[in-house]
Formats: sequence, structure tokens, C-alpha cells
Amino acid sequence: MNESIDTRRRTLLAGASAAAAIGVPVLSRAQADIIRIGHLTPRTGFLGPLGEFAVQAADMAVAEINAAGGVSGRKIELLKEDSVNPQTASTKAERMIERDKVACIIGEISSASGLTISQVAERTRTLFINTGCNSDELRGKGCKKYMFHIESQNSMYVKTCGRSLLAQGLVKGKKWFSLTADYAFGHDLLRVAKRFMSANGGDFAADKLVPTDATDFSPLLLEIRNAKPDLVISNLAGNQITNFLKQYSEFGLSFPVAGFGFDTAVAWAAGRGNFMGTWPLVWHHLIDTPDSKRFVAEFSKRYSRPPENQAWGDYNAIKLTAQAMGETKSTDSTTLVEHFEKGAKFGLMKTREGYFRKSDHQMMHEMYTVQALPVAEIKNNYDIFRSSPPVPGPNESLDVIATTAEENECKMA
Repeated sequence: MNESIDTRRRTLLAGASAAAAIGVPVLSRAQADIIRIGHLTPRTGFLGPLGEFAVQAADMAVAEINAAGGVSGRKIELLKEDSVNPQTASTKAERMIERDKVACIIGEISSASGLTISQVAERTRTLFINTGCNSDELRGKGCKKYMFHIESQNSMYVKTCGRSLLAQGLVKGKKWFSLTADYAFGHDLLRVAKRFMSANGGDFAADKLVPTDATDFSPLLLEIRNAKPDLVISNLAGNQITNFLKQYSEFGLSFPVAGFGFDTAVAWAAGRGNFMGTWPLVWHHLIDTPDSKRFVAEFSKRYSRPPENQAWGDYNAIKLTAQAMGETKSTDSTTLVEHFEKGAKFGLMKTREGYFRKSDHQMMHEMYTVQALPVAEIKNNYDIFRSSPPVPGPNESLDVIATTAEENECKMA
């Protein structure tokens, strides 16, 4: 018996040595029984309130998957970190991949941090699914073979909201005053907004860059009052929007307001009656589909508040990754990339399934425009707007709101 055990031990050791020699990872039984997923998102700073929703939704998605038996019997282990800033995000992504051996990385909100994570993911050939970075640049010049986007790009937000603004007569021949977050996302969004205005006969009375740590908008509000624009446009981000909405309301300005980047959490934080105008959303808690209503009910039960759009992104990114792993029977990033590129379809709590576009790895899916409710119609702190039907409409291709071939500079390696 001892000889048999020793022989088997020598055989296993020889096999492990051979596997290591040719570069095949050698996993312990415990490691082989779990699938590690890295989750990076800002949990502090001006994007921190959105990151909190992302983390809660990611935890909920993993709990549901594991409760249902995992992926082909393997449980998911979620490794979570605050991405903080681009340099820290890059360092933590590399550590998750090299030390912790994660199968993929999911998350992020900052476009600048998303870029540095994508560079690590590309170098290590590790799947990265972006859940909150909007920049067209990440789908254009900065596109990567191993990076996919469930979050919509800036062009999708602008074209979705732009349809509503055109219908309201707020574009052609009009002057806009824009406030733009002074970092990668904001710069990209302003460029896309200007392209939309130029194509539709409008112009900018002014465009002002706003530091991400700015809290006092009074000097800018005085400029807006003096400029008398036809529309005030927000290209702000995170709690910048919250502070702007509060102070705009306090100033009592009457110029119409709209935004091209938006998260429901920042409107909720502004307080009842301070939210105003027209805004685009990738998803919201009032969507009337069975999957959306179930998600809202379960999230609300778990966290005592409804989910917002960032929660939707991280939850669905983890769910579709698990679905793809099950369909391919693999956690290999290259295998998953090929599966996505073949047009795999995913339910996203909307009226139509979504898919990743092969040319730039952007998820093609429906979006929405919301209008703030009058204060007298607001019944609670969360249901503060009414929504358009899905955009594009049921008889339109999903990609009509995305960048065109002429607008997109992606050259996938």
C-alpha cells in the first residue's frame, strides 16, 4: 500500500513539474473548485457613491450564482478593491491577475482608470468588462481585444438624450452653456456633444471645465445667469451633478437643464424638488419588465433602497460572465472573448436582448430618456422622473445610437 501511495505521489509530482515546465498553471484542489473574479471600482472620492451601488450589486450577483450551484458546480469568489485613481487601479489590477489568479476583472467607473486597467488586461490577456466608463475613446483609439463594455458609450448617451432635445426644439439655432467634468470622461463627452450640436444646427454660448473636487458652483451660476442660454448642459460626473442641481435650484435660475452623463443616485442625493430637466439613462429602477422588477425587489430587500444604473451594470456584467463561462465550459479569457465576438445574446432586464458589437466590443442595448417630475407629483425620494419608451424603438436596429464606422477609430489588434 505504501509503495502504491508513493508511486502515485511521484507520478503527481512529475505531472505537476511537467505542467509547470510548459507554462500550464498548477491549481490546488481548493483553487480548482472556485472561480476568482476581480472587482475594481471607486469606493471613495467624487465617484464613491456610485461605487457603493456597484459593490452591493456585485455581491448580490455572486450570492445568487453561488446559491444556484455556481458555474458548472464551481463557486465564484469575488475579490473587491477600491480603484482610487488610474495608477492605483493599474497596480491593483496587476496584483489581482498575477498574485490572486483572477479569471477576469469586472467594474470601474472612471474612464481614466478604465484605460489603465485595460492596458494591464491586454498585456496579460485577461478579460476586463467595463461597467461604468463612458468614454468613446475606450471604444475608439483606446479599444482593446480583451476589454468589453456593458456600460454605454458617450455617443449613445448623447444621441439618446439628443432625440428628446430635438423633439423639444432645444437644438437647432439654440445656444447651450455647458459645464464639463475636467478629466478624461468629461473631455470625451464634450467632444461628442459638440459633434452632435454641429450636425444639428446648434452652438455653444460657453463651455466651462469644472475640477472634479469643485463643490461651489456659484461663480459658474452667475456666468450662466448673465449668458442667458437657451439650455444649460451638464457634462459633469458623480457628486458634481448633485452639487450642481442643489445650487442651481437655490439660485432660482429658469433656463432649461439637460445632461449627457447621468446616474440616478446623484439625483436622489440632490433631494426632493432639486432634480430637473432631461437626462439619458442606461437603465433605471422603474423599467417594467419581469427581470427588472425582480432585480429591484431583491436589491431593495437586501439593501433597503432601490438599485440605480451603476448597480445594474455590475450585476449584469457578473451574470453574463457566468453565463458565458457556462456556455463555453471555460474560464479562459481568450475563449470568452471569442464567444462574445460571435454575437452571444444576453438578457439585460429590458425588452430586447443585448450583444457585444464585434468591431469595438460595445454592448448594443436599449437606453432611456427621463424627465424630472414636477414637485407636486413626487410621492417618494426615488420615483422622481418619468421615462421615455426604450431607445432605439422596437423597429430600429440597436446600433443606431452607437458610434458609426466613420465616428469610431477602433483598430482591434
